[in-house]
Amino acid sequence: MSQNGIDFLRDQHRTVETLLDAVSSASPTERGAKFDELRELLAVHETAEELILRPLTRAAIDNGNEIADARFAEENEAKQVLADLEKLDASTGEFLTKFESFAIDVRKHAQNEETYEFAQVEESQDEAALGKLGTALAAAEKAAPTHPHPSAKTTTANLVLGPFASIVDRVRDAIKQAS
Repeated sequence: MSQNGIDFLRDQHRTVETLLDAVSSASPTERGAKFDELRELLAVHETAEELILRPLTRAAIDNGNEIADARFAEENEAKQVLADLEKLDASTGEFLTKFESFAIDVRKHAQNEETYEFAQVEESQDEAALGKLGTALAAAEKAAPTHPHPSAKTTTANLVLGPFASIVDRVRDAIKQAS
């Protein structure tokens, strides 16, 4: 049986927190590699949540639309900051200052998801449905873009942009690793 989808997402939140700390504490020369690892996880994690979890939130829980809209707004802000951070030299103080503010927002967003969304979704679904959620989230992450795309401000835009952006992102990542 597949992992409970909410547990899958909570586990990723713990990994994100570890990576946030790793970026903050890395030496200037190591910070870029740690940030790349974090950026990729955030990009695929948030895409999967937008495409798989948010529709379930809207359909399965009271005030689901309000909860999903609030999380989506937080994610759109984070995508923009993440894209801005990508343009900066990770070894600089400017990057670190902007990153520290971003890290606070990411932690708050994760807490909001776990408090206002995950608990209610988990309560509304049986074990089999939560297993299917886990399978769907894992599948969505395999096809998700690996960089933030702030221009994709809706789930529909992510559905249209996602496959192309994923290919472009993976080629860009391969070129960066090769150089």
